[in-house]
This record gives sequence, C-alpha cells and structure tokens, in this order.
Amino acid sequence: MKLITGLGNPGTKYKKTRHNTGFVFLDALREEFLFQKEYTVTEWEEEKTFMSELSFVKKGSKIIAILQKPLTYMNNSGQAVAKIVKKYDIQTQEDFILVHDDLDLDFGKYKLQYGKAPQGHNGVKDVEERLKTKDFSRLRIGIESRISKCIPGEDFVLMKFTEDELLVLDEVIEDSVKTLLSEILL
Repeated sequence: MKLITGLGNPGTKYKKTRHNTGFVFLDALREEFLFQKEYTVTEWEEEKTFMSELSFVKKGSKIIAILQKPLTYMNNSGQAVAKIVKKYDIQTQEDFILVHDDLDLDFGKYKLQYGKAPQGHNGVKDVEERLKTKDFSRLRIGIESRISKCIPGEDFVLMKFTEDELLVLDEVIEDSVKTLLSEILL
C-alpha cells in the first residue's frame, strides 16, 4: 500500500497559493483514479486521529493507496504523516511519496526523485524530522517564477497563482500525475 501525501495549508485563505501545490496534485490524482474502472475511490474525509483529510484508493477489496492532505499547516506536516505511517505500517523507503511545491525548481517543471529535498522547505523538513529519515520519494513541483528575488520565499509561497499561471499549473499537474501513475503505482 502506498501513502501519497501532498503538502499544503488548510482553509480557503490558502486555496490557489503556491504552497498548496501538493493539495492540488492530490485532487488531480484522485480524479484520475476515479476515471479508471478498476479502482474505487472514497470521498475526501477529515480524520481527526490523523490530523488529515484522507481518500482511499481500492482495487477490489484491497487498499492500494492512501491519499493524505495534512491539516496541521505546512510547518507541522510531519505530525500527521508520522501518525498515518505508524498506524498503517508504511515502509517509507518503498511506499511513501511526498508531493510538494519547490522554489528550487522553475515554475512549469517537476521532478520525481528519491531522497532529494529543497533547501529551506519547512514542511519537508518537518516530515523528515518526524519520520527520522530522508529516504523516500518526492514529487517536487516547481513554483519559482519570480522575475526578481525581491520577494522573500516565505512570502512568495503564500501568494496566489495568477490566472495564466493556473493554466500552466494544470498542465504540469496533469503530466506529473501521469508520471507518478506510470512509474510508481501501476
């Protein structure tokens, strides 16, 4: 069973912000599973025990993936991840995929990598600290589109995407969903 966690911040205030790219990805991934007849997918449900919204992907009666949106806010994401990893005995090296925004990658790019994290991403840092490992897969989705670095990164990630950027983001999410499905899940 895979655990696919997308990082973001809960609430409408953060909707369409760069830091919520992980949540956007999970919504698209869930939709893709819904279109494939061999899978059944549950609605997003808030699970207070795991401080998350969860959706389960099943093939027949077997759960093949848990989709997780931590509701702890970005910098405390590791709390929610560690709880679900422990409960479901997820083997992080093989079965955990963390999806997050990345200022180290240009906007419109993404990378699926193992053990590689961006510098200074507090959500990723918290996950690594709580799991006590850096050895897991990451889908890094680039958000760096600042013409000038005058806007500090911590402010930039909380800014909303422009309408033009949302069009590009849709394409990147679609491509990255296909990559994840073909290389890891199916």
